[in-house]
Amino acid sequence: MTLYIAREASKCLFVRLQLWRKVCMETSVELHLLLEKWKLLLAGLVFQYIHGLAARGVHYLHQPGPTLQDLGFMILPELGKERGYISESVFTVIFLSFVLWTFHPFIYHSKRFYTVLLWRRVLAFLVACQVLRIITFFSTQLPGPNYHCREGSELARLPRPDSVVEVLLINFPRGVVYGCGDLIFSSHMIFTLVFVRIYQKYGSKRFVKLLSWLLAIIQSLLIVASRKHYTVDVVVAWYTVNLVVFFVDNKLPEMPDRTGGSPPLLPLSVKEKEGRAKEENHKLLNGNSGEIADWRQRPQVNGKHVEDGNHVHSEATLNGT
Repeated sequence: MTLYIAREASKCLFVRLQLWRKVCMETSVELHLLLEKWKLLLAGLVFQYIHGLAARGVHYLHQPGPTLQDLGFMILPELGKERGYISESVFTVIFLSFVLWTFHPFIYHSKRFYTVLLWRRVLAFLVACQVLRIITFFSTQLPGPNYHCREGSELARLPRPDSVVEVLLINFPRGVVYGCGDLIFSSHMIFTLVFVRIYQKYGSKRFVKLLSWLLAIIQSLLIVASRKHYTVDVVVAWYTVNLVVFFVDNKLPEMPDRTGGSPPLLPLSVKEKEGRAKEENHKLLNGNSGEIADWRQRPQVNGKHVEDGNHVHSEATLNGT
């Protein structure tokens, strides 16, 4: 019994050491990529703040008024203030699930992408969509359909800011949750559809791909039912985001696929290059080059070698058989 416990403990320790070694190796590779691509990643993250600042700015221009006639509002009953959290909960699940999935190469053996390169792609899609969104919601301000954006609500209008600092701080996260005026098109759907499209291309589980599209549809219905957006905001997001992702993806260089045994993405160090050169020279001097090592005993037909005993058709023809 004691021997069994000791054996299992050693196995557990070995697995933990292997996992730690794998995490360290993956972290080293990703850090090299981060040092090389940090400018683009930082630009994408900074633009997330700019997008939030623009949404805060349009709130100062928002004029509450009667809710516009909307087909989605006619079909879907309003969730109300008490159940408005359902939409945000579904979005949080989608967001966190995607973020965790992008870091799975640090732990699992199956790898199809580099996390740094994937997030650079994600941010490129988000920025392109958010630029279009800023242009549209500043072009035309619609009266917000959400309960806190309607006439009579204290949050429907923002008082004139006392300083530039007040605007720059954007009152996060309350200013984001209770924003008004940034309607066309839905920011929640931008993130959701970009995440779904990314997993559709780089994910490996067919069931998860189908589930992600189902969650995107459910998220769309919940956004309308919670009156966070008009139906047009969601509809425009569906075709705009998909088209933007399609065209931007074609312009970006394709990411290296890590499943096919492709050559390493990072350049070899000087020591690694010298080590490989010495190894190749050693094989050549000993007569163990790649070509010689690949030779194997083959049967003979009329004094000529054939591959693994399979007669070549030309050989048979020349022998008159």
